[in-house]
Amino acid sequence: MEKKEKLEAQFHELVKAHKSTIYSVCYMFSSDPDEVNDLFQDSLINIWKGLGSYAGQSSLKTWLWRITLNTCISAGRKKKLKKVPLDMNVNLFEDRDAQSWQVKLLHDRIQRLQPFDRAIVLLWLENISYEEIGQIVGISTKNVSIRLFRIREQLKNMKEDE
Repeated sequence: MEKKEKLEAQFHELVKAHKSTIYSVCYMFSSDPDEVNDLFQDSLINIWKGLGSYAGQSSLKTWLWRITLNTCISAGRKKKLKKVPLDMNVNLFEDRDAQSWQVKLLHDRIQRLQPFDRAIVLLWLENISYEEIGQIVGISTKNVSIRLFRIREQLKNMKEDE
């Protein structure tokens, strides 16, 4: 099997094994389904582009997280440069049970965090160890612990109308 075929097979296995993780990261950076799908596609493209140069310095999962997070953060920066029309036809009270409301509230609050903090929370919510979070985002394990404490306090203190 030639190198390109091996890469294609590795890519397909990688996507198959980690599709939900990649999608979850993208979902935390947007609540618009079309934009989430675009982020997912862009992440897959970047994973494909980088797969041949993956050096194994970190685990494959850590490498995937880093590419996906960087793709979403970069897209967020580009998006801030564009004006987006506000859709007023949104029913915020669609789900009436308490659990759906709490999940939506948490998602909305996480969306208001800075991209770097949003990434750290997302990794923490995925039960990734502090050490691996540090490797993914490029900070020390101790710094992960401190940032998560501050982020949790920030989330607790957010008001709904901010």
